Amino acid sequence: MALTYTTDLAAVRAEVEKQARRASLPERKVIDLVLAVSEVAANTIKHARSQGVLEISHDDREVVCTIHDAGFISDPLAGQRRPPLGALDGHGLWLVRQVCDLVEIRSDRSGTTITLHMSIPPD
Repeated sequence: MALTYTTDLAAVRAEVEKQARRASLPERKVIDLVLAVSEVAANTIKHARSQGVLEISHDDREVVCTIHDAGFISDPLAGQRRPPLGALDGHGLWLVRQVCDLVEIRSDRSGTTITLHMSIPPD
């Protein structure tokens, strides 16, 4: 499933929530995943100034959300360092890395792809 967005993050959040619940992700992890995807999608609008494409898939072990846009992230450690107190920027990817089980960032001339993994606990 792919969803293209330009400004409407409500549709992005609704689709992530729907797919996360369909995958039987626990409530706390549904909320965390919606928050994380919403933050990455908002970065598309703010920084990449391009449309974004969200793809969601899942199996019995994890939910995977991939967001692609035309932007470029030059910092290879983006989101790996806690922002200093009082910083106005830099919280988003750090927060995403705190709530997701794995975050992969690939950025080159073709754009940026961020893949978020959220594991589904065994029954």
